[in-house]
Amino acid sequence: MSLDQLNAVKQQQESRLEQLTAQFHQLRAVSARLTTARSSLSAIPVNGVGEGREIMIPLTESLYAPGKIVDANKVLVELGAGFFVEKSAKDAIKILERKGKVVDANSDNIMAAAEASSRNAQAVQQAMQGKMMEIQARQQGMAYKNQMEGKQ
Repeated sequence: MSLDQLNAVKQQQESRLEQLTAQFHQLRAVSARLTTARSSLSAIPVNGVGEGREIMIPLTESLYAPGKIVDANKVLVELGAGFFVEKSAKDAIKILERKGKVVDANSDNIMAAAEASSRNAQAVQQAMQGKMMEIQARQQGMAYKNQMEGKQ
C-alpha cells in the first residue's frame, strides 16, 4: 500500500476508535443512571410506609416539582422507545437489573472493538513508519548514486 493509502486507513481506524469511545461513554452513563434508579427505588419503603412521603419529581434535568408518593409499591418503568409499564417496586428493580446487564455486556463488546481498532491503528502507524524508512533509504541511495556518478 502507498503512504497515502496507509494514512487513509489510519484515519478510518482513528475515527472508528473515537466513535466507539463515545458510544462506550454513553453506555457507561446509561449504566450509572440505571444503578441510581435501582438504588433510589430500593430506598423507598414499601408496604404503606413510604406513602405520603414528599419527593421532588424531575421534569427536566434541571427542573423539579414537589410531589408525594401515593403508592410506594407501584412505579412506571420505561421498557424502551418511550413505552412504560406499571410494575411493583420489586419487579421494577428486576427490570432495571436486566437492562443493566445488557448495557454492561454492550459496553464490554464496544470496549473490545475499541481495543481492536486501537491495535489496528498502531499497526498501520508502524507500517507507515516502515514505508517512510524505505522511502528515505531509497532517496539516500539515489543521492549516493548521483554523487558517485558525478565524481566519475
